[in-house]
Amino acid sequence: MAVEEKRAWIMIVVTVVSYAAYLIVVLGRSGDGPLAQEPYVSALLWTVGAAIVASIALHITVALLSPEEEKTKDQRDREIHHFGEYIGQSFVVIGGVAGLVLAMAEADQFWIANAIYLAFVLSALLGSTAKIVAYRLGFQPW
Repeated sequence: MAVEEKRAWIMIVVTVVSYAAYLIVVLGRSGDGPLAQEPYVSALLWTVGAAIVASIALHITVALLSPEEEKTKDQRDREIHHFGEYIGQSFVVIGGVAGLVLAMAEADQFWIANAIYLAFVLSALLGSTAKIVAYRLGFQPW
């Protein structure tokens, strides 16, 4: 398995675990009041920070444990990386637009922040999934 494919798997696992942790914390705090009134900022910052640290630590571990010949990137690896990034970026744009629409509709900050966070999560998942599929099923650049 190429190092880049391992990195895509790391991104998927870290993204799913951190977003699930965020949802558990925020939804676990919800009581009888509206969800938008629940505190979410610290949970969001902690889960994003933990995801970044975990991702960096896992990437370093994979790099250290991988044989030297797996670490070299060829043209195919670069094209698959760009392909996955282009696909994943679509959700960043969707999240930005959703945040703007919610802000213009004067939605609560909770919903704006969560729409953007969800877009980042979906971007990471879609981009990483596209990379894994390209590695597993083949990649034909246009």
